[in-house]
Amino acid sequence: MRAMQLTHPAAISESPLALTEIETPHPGPRQVRLKINACGVCHTDLHICEGDLDLPRLPTIPGHQIVGVVEAVGEGVTRHQPGDRLGVPWLYQTCGQCRYCRRGQENLCENIQFTGLHADGGFAEYMVVHEEFVYPIPAIFSDVEAAPLLCAGVVGYRSLRMSRVQPGQRLGLYGFGASAHIIIQIARHWGCEVFVFTRGQHHRQLARSLGAVWAGGAEDDPGALMDSSIIFAPAGGLVPLALQRLDKGGTLALGGIHMSDIPQLPYALLWHERTVQSVANSTRQDVVDFLQAAAEVPVKTEIQLFELEQANETLQRLKRSEINGAAVLKISE
Repeated sequence: MRAMQLTHPAAISESPLALTEIETPHPGPRQVRLKINACGVCHTDLHICEGDLDLPRLPTIPGHQIVGVVEAVGEGVTRHQPGDRLGVPWLYQTCGQCRYCRRGQENLCENIQFTGLHADGGFAEYMVVHEEFVYPIPAIFSDVEAAPLLCAGVVGYRSLRMSRVQPGQRLGLYGFGASAHIIIQIARHWGCEVFVFTRGQHHRQLARSLGAVWAGGAEDDPGALMDSSIIFAPAGGLVPLALQRLDKGGTLALGGIHMSDIPQLPYALLWHERTVQSVANSTRQDVVDFLQAAAEVPVKTEIQLFELEQANETLQRLKRSEINGAAVLKISE
């Protein structure tokens, strides 16, 4: 099969992903093999390629917003059958036995594995995954529309929950890429007033078209304090700026897996019971709940399509903030 494989991390400008022919994987016990139709492209893929995250295995195939069709099943599979259309998110597998799994926090599992990091992901024509960690895709979404929902949407939805925003309140979103352009639609469905802080004019235009009541820069004054905010951009320097715009008792959720250092800040920015809340990964229930919510709205994903062999170029454009909405690799029909 064809795959865009990473053998060593490097600056994305050096195009570290190589188009490679490798053996098609065989499903093991309780695994299914998917023929991949589409895979979303995420900032986490960029962090993997550039070595910002510890890499437990090399070579590896990135990609963790995967939509495909079951082509083969391993021994003992009962949940899915050939022909089922399924999605694979960032969470690849958990142990189910550690103290975090036992208390319902599998996103913090001591033996957690991630798609495209611990196991080969979706920048390829096929992949294998345990039957309990794949999810039916609502029929309302096409393959390419569904792909960004599986990380940008799922982790964004967990961030929204962890921000503790309530229907009708003010929500600030910092950065307006794949996650934010999905989550604004959920927040607007809840009746929230959404304020978007982002650098790019095209991102501001998209935010307004999706119902933002205000869009400007992180240093600009929106004329109101936020009840809750989420930072999606991997920039620690945004934290004190976001706290300045956060009301008493508000929560600032940090929605990224990687962020540059947070600068020193005065205690006054945290006083009055403001909370800074990190968001780590997601659970299987997050995926189920979000896909249901996305279908109910229904969420419309803004997509820019690329071919599999354009994965390096796509990540380069993502790093330059040149993607409006979400980038998706179209891999097969």
